Amino acid sequence: MPNKTKSNFWLDLLTQFVDLFLKSTNKRKRTWHQHVVPYEDRWAVRREGNKRITSKHKYQDTAIRKAKRIAKKHKADVIIHRQDGTIRDRINFD
Repeated sequence: MPNKTKSNFWLDLLTQFVDLFLKSTNKRKRTWHQHVVPYEDRWAVRREGNKRITSKHKYQDTAIRKAKRIAKKHKADVIIHRQDGTIRDRINFD
């Protein structure tokens, strides 16, 4: 009987370790959503969560076309912002 208790201890410990490992690897995935945002006196495409911009454009419509190409490729969304930074539109490519 003491041998069974010892094996239960190790089994419980292993189970806890596996649970902890799985919880730590279940971090939120990065998305490929593309934001069209004002940038200086121009427009930029920026991946959601990135500080760095993907591309700069003189006009918003060219930035939107670029963002759509990327979003279609990765089955993501395009979030279009106004000049003041508020969201104007969202296009889904799922």
